[in-house]
Amino acid sequence: MQPFGLLVLGLLEQLYWLTRLLQANILTAGLAASNLALYAFVYTPLKQIHPVNTWVGAIVGGIPPLLGWAAASGQISLNAWILPAALYFWQLPHFMALAYLCRSDYAAGGFRMLSFTDASGRRTALVALRNSLYLLPLGFLAYDWGVTSGWFCLESGLLTLSMVAMAFSFYRDRTAKGARRMFHGSLLYLPVFMSGLLIHRLTEDEQVQKEPNSSKLFGFLSSENLRLDRENDDEIIKTRKESPIRNHTRPPVAYASVAPFPFLPAPVYADCDL
Repeated sequence: MQPFGLLVLGLLEQLYWLTRLLQANILTAGLAASNLALYAFVYTPLKQIHPVNTWVGAIVGGIPPLLGWAAASGQISLNAWILPAALYFWQLPHFMALAYLCRSDYAAGGFRMLSFTDASGRRTALVALRNSLYLLPLGFLAYDWGVTSGWFCLESGLLTLSMVAMAFSFYRDRTAKGARRMFHGSLLYLPVFMSGLLIHRLTEDEQVQKEPNSSKLFGFLSSENLRLDRENDDEIIKTRKESPIRNHTRPPVAYASVAPFPFLPAPVYADCDL
């Protein structure tokens, strides 16, 4: 009855958020419905069938930030994938350490985890190490795609290197102590990463000014062209502020104000239909 009870609780939670997201837009509701179906009819049955359930569960866990982005902006841009990617790749080292620590419990419950058939723990630790490495480019992508400043690129890199170091330590020392260290380290990684994303986010004005300033730095534009571009940027910013309809071509993180929680910045605009 325990697995069934957990399934029911999970379904009720997903249905609650689905009804809330129906009030946002069709894109958000469609993503929520897809995630509900993936959770209930793919991820949950796979737990007792095949170890690939962990990877499917990571997808389910990475979708919620995408829901927030779609609800705020009404679209999914390239920038929207940074946080879902971070959640997806983070979940694998986090869960592999937990699965190694609790492998006997999972086996007793009939759950098919990778650690169940991995007596040495080598494959389990290797998955944790590999996916920790996949987290490395995310800070640069957040900077390159105009979501954050360069400071986040640096800080995220250092943070992820510490995660990689713990994963490598777990790979070298495949014991309960090494797995526990990996697990505890992963618990710290995610809130620190999200807090950095919040602190170093770029505003719309900063994004507009980024291109001419970088061009000046590399000497591609003359001083006269820079002056004209700056005047044009000021006109664009003034027009946007005076316009009753907000432009949604920028990612919602760029419009962020102080968020009510230290995870994802809250956009300050909403669709006119809401």
